[in-house]
Amino acid sequence: MPGSPVIFALSKSPRSARVVRQVADGLSLVQAVQDLQPDIAVVDIDLPQLNGFEAARKIQKEHPQVALIFLTMHKGEDVFNEAMDLGAKGFVVKDSALGGILEAIDLAAGNRHYISPEISEYLFARAERSRSVAQQLTHLTAAERRVLKLVSEFKTSKEIAGDLGISVRTVENHRANLSAKLGLQGSQSLVKFAYQNRSWV
Repeated sequence: MPGSPVIFALSKSPRSARVVRQVADGLSLVQAVQDLQPDIAVVDIDLPQLNGFEAARKIQKEHPQVALIFLTMHKGEDVFNEAMDLGAKGFVVKDSALGGILEAIDLAAGNRHYISPEISEYLFARAERSRSVAQQLTHLTAAERRVLKLVSEFKTSKEIAGDLGISVRTVENHRANLSAKLGLQGSQSLVKFAYQNRSWV
């Protein structure tokens, strides 16, 4: 229930969803999804053994059809963004968990999304950042975009050169041009930018 490290695995019916198993840790959730193949899983982010995000990644990889609804006491933007990057159908803050979970399940059952009103400001910030990044990326060449994508995967210049069949010097030139065009300074700033914006690269 709200406030406890519990996950609910649910299965859709025409008008509602029913609980098919309740578990208390991330490893048990992954196993429950494997066993039951539910339509929806409500995942508490703060779980023992395997946290909610780690469990969600395993579920997403093995069972991408399962709709994920995250339940959390955290209102931080980083937590919200990570949930969205994992393709969450819902993000419910525990302050209003009971009503939020029910509405999130109902919407997820109809392939729609629910986000707690308390974090609506993050939606605007995320949208604004998305527009800004998209505008910045329009100034990059196709070759620079390819290099940036590989940088987002934490590949070294040597590895990027091998992947693209170009010289390390050419990769370093691309990295320098990318930093200049994106207004980045410092040796790790390009890696940080590429990783944080990997969904748009």
